[in-house]
Amino acid sequence: MPIDSSVLALSGGVGGAKLCLGLSQIIAGPDLKVVVNTADDFEHLGLPICPDIDTLLYTLSGRNNRELGWGLAGESWQAMDALEALGGETWFRLGDRDLATHLWRREAISQGRGLLELTAELAQAMGVAAEILPMSAQPVRTQVHTAQGDLPFQHYFVKHQCQPEVTGFSFSGLDAALPNPQLMQLLQEAPPGVIVICPSNPFVSVDPILQLPGLWPALRDCSSPVIAVSPIVAGMAIKGPAAKMMAELGMPVTAEAVAAHYRKAYPGLIDCFVIDESDATLAPMIENQGMTTAVAATVMRSDDDKRALAAEVLRLAAAV
Repeated sequence: MPIDSSVLALSGGVGGAKLCLGLSQIIAGPDLKVVVNTADDFEHLGLPICPDIDTLLYTLSGRNNRELGWGLAGESWQAMDALEALGGETWFRLGDRDLATHLWRREAISQGRGLLELTAELAQAMGVAAEILPMSAQPVRTQVHTAQGDLPFQHYFVKHQCQPEVTGFSFSGLDAALPNPQLMQLLQEAPPGVIVICPSNPFVSVDPILQLPGLWPALRDCSSPVIAVSPIVAGMAIKGPAAKMMAELGMPVTAEAVAAHYRKAYPGLIDCFVIDESDATLAPMIENQGMTTAVAATVMRSDDDKRALAAEVLRLAAAV
């Protein structure tokens, strides 16, 4: 049952979208607002691709492909097969139904509409009641520094299948970007009941959001408690390359290391850090860093798991 509260979630792709789905089943409609990473966005085949926005939209609208973890359910690939026959680039797979989203977005942009406006229109068209807030109207793009040179994120993630050894990250355009003005107005005028940092990759999904000029201090200084959920469980990332990245950066692949990253990069931001039951022995160590820690079942295999974690996050926020 929806509860009388409001939530602001910070999300990347699949892992964050899972928790947002759980939250959407508890929080009524637009009382759930999701700030989504756009630093993964890029142009491909002349089309503007927004992977994290689309993953969130597809998940919250029930359209997502649960088997693949990305894209749309019931997808077909005739356009990609025809493109491959012509010798075109098919390393980034766009399903036939998924192409409609990108074609619609391309047309909207050609009409002068910006990313913030058209994302709201897409959400409405898909029946998503939560407000989806792209992190910025200005383009920010993740560059992955590797032993083989710098790579745009999607080239690293999809084209090269995360194989190159990671040495660091940077975000081109970050200095000239501004946080979504709707987000900043919300924090100043109507702070949410809780701010949730979803279990998304801390380096390439959460950092680009938090490092927008002025944003993380605004989150820290508003009256809302901030609850972060670790994406690392028992030394592994549930989805994506976060664990591999941590190892290659010389970091322990643990929830404790994620907590340390957030504490050092954003001091005073997080009021409670949530780790999985399998990592319960790490709780005292994280507490010793000066960060309140909670233990919960954070692996979201089913919709019930998603709702249960969402409810626990809300309970922790109330306790804070």
